[in-house]
Formats: sequence, C-alpha cells, structure tokens
Amino acid sequence: MGMSETLKAISDPIRRNILEMLKEERKSAGEISEKFNLTDATVSYHLSQLKKAKLITQTKQKNFIFYELNSSVFEEVLVWIYKLGGKKNEKEK
Repeated sequence: MGMSETLKAISDPIRRNILEMLKEERKSAGEISEKFNLTDATVSYHLSQLKKAKLITQTKQKNFIFYELNSSVFEEVLVWIYKLGGKKNEKEK
C-alpha cells in the first residue's frame, strides 16, 4: 500500500485507538472488541483496514488470532513527513 492508503487508514479515530492499544502489547480481536462499543463485525472491518495498510500484523495461535503494531510503516511515514520540512530551494529563500 502507498502513503495515501496508510494516511487514510489512520484518519479514522477508532483505528487510531486500536493502534494505541496495540502499542502496549499484542491483542486478540476479542480483547480489542471489548474496549469499544461496536459489533465484532465493525471491529473486524477496522482491523482489516489496518492490515491492508500494513499498519498491523497478525499471528495465529491455536484458535486465536493476535494483532501487533507494525512500527516500520510508521517510520516510513515519519521519514516522509520529515522530508516535507526539509531544505527549501534557493528561489524560496
């Protein structure tokens, strides 16, 4: 996914809250769902959007799927943002 898809995925406040939760430790979909007043299907949708943007990864253990934050994507976004604030060209000085 490109930068626009990543930014679109983090534009939703619920998805940002999920990312905040996963910053602490990996969690199952059920653990994530418990924190929100949303249906399991809605939480599943948000998780799929975060997965498509590669902001989270999933691992399966027995009958559970656990989700974790993929910090490398955030590093790419930060590098891009940092470059935006870089040197101005000579005409702008």
